[in-house]
Amino acid sequence: MRAVRQMGPTRIGWLQGLSLPLDWSESKLKYVAPGMQAGEAITADSIEPKGTYPVYGGNGLRGYTEAKTHQGTHILIGRQGALCGNVHLVSGEFWASEHAIVARPAATVEARWLAHLLQVMNLGQYSQTAAQPGIGTAQINALAVPVPPFREQHAIADYLDRETARIDTLIEEQQRLIEMLHERREAVIGAAFLNAQAQQPLKRVVPDITVGIVVQPSRWYVEDGVPALRGLNINRGSISTRDLVYISAEGDDANSKSRLRGGDVVVVRTGQAGAAAKVPESLDGANAIDILIIRPGTGTDADFLVWYLNSPVAASHIKEGSVGAIQGHFNVGALRELPFPTVSLNSQRRIAADLDTKVAAIDALIAETGRFIELSRERRAALITAAVTGQIDVREVVWWPITTRLSSRPRSVSTSQPTAGCTR
Repeated sequence: MRAVRQMGPTRIGWLQGLSLPLDWSESKLKYVAPGMQAGEAITADSIEPKGTYPVYGGNGLRGYTEAKTHQGTHILIGRQGALCGNVHLVSGEFWASEHAIVARPAATVEARWLAHLLQVMNLGQYSQTAAQPGIGTAQINALAVPVPPFREQHAIADYLDRETARIDTLIEEQQRLIEMLHERREAVIGAAFLNAQAQQPLKRVVPDITVGIVVQPSRWYVEDGVPALRGLNINRGSISTRDLVYISAEGDDANSKSRLRGGDVVVVRTGQAGAAAKVPESLDGANAIDILIIRPGTGTDADFLVWYLNSPVAASHIKEGSVGAIQGHFNVGALRELPFPTVSLNSQRRIAADLDTKVAAIDALIAETGRFIELSRERRAALITAAVTGQIDVREVVWWPITTRLSSRPRSVSTSQPTAGCTR
């Protein structure tokens, strides 16, 4: 059995005091990947969906062209934009655009190991501009890095290829589960309204349907005043108070018809047209900007109305009633004519309560599965960091299969689909 690996301090600043194996060396990127330089400019007209050679930019594959700038195995680093510093390992013949820095590993450097190392280094943090983030070769070349022996670089790369592939497979399974759960959610909501054959226009069911401030609402904006809801505050079934705007008391008085009450139902006009939510009591007295407002009255249950407006059944009517080819725009007239189920108030309340229970269970599982995906990604990143910085010795480490290291999993649902979570 191999002796315990000896560790020692490092002077590499970005490692933040971690110890490194004593048999590793320290170098600079300009020696690990010599001749690092930006790719070559290419026009958008030269890039096609299909072609002979792939074109890679700073964010990965952009398309194909009929010429090439490089061949072999290289590492591409994004130079500009929000994703500057991201890393892609590419092989073969390709065109690298001017938005990517092209790094070719030295002869004694394993490309896969170097790609993982560069990801861990978070190169985007070295951007020197705020408006348009960007990094250059001079900044990257000067960075110090730990360098394991060549054989261990291979061992690290093989280990990470194997372990990250297992985690990626589990993440893909969880993502497919979330897609299925969303489909199941829509089916449950849609089924609640399929048997409602008799319908009448919504205007005959509720006492008032109006619209919020449409003409120059910004002239009423103030730093602190009456809160006003906009379309971006409305999600399907809920209201977010993030990014609230405020209008003056004068503006509120001038637009009293769009003043909201707790229990009103608000509907998005443009963008996510038709998305509806109930106004909470905490926003009673708020105003509304360019959204539709329904006052349910005593004969209509607000929760039932929200569920119906967000259902696939209503969505098809809303789509038909929206105008505009690029971005659907749903107006007051179309909402007033929207077919609405003729259901007794008691039945409305029963259906709404039933949907509350069923959909809440599905939403909880979606959220739980999402947390497993987030945890899996975090552990994937931690695993890579530990391997490329020598915190685990991959030359002889034995890892149990990922699927046996799960502390818990999302519960199964009625679709009987398998679920998976990932822990280490």
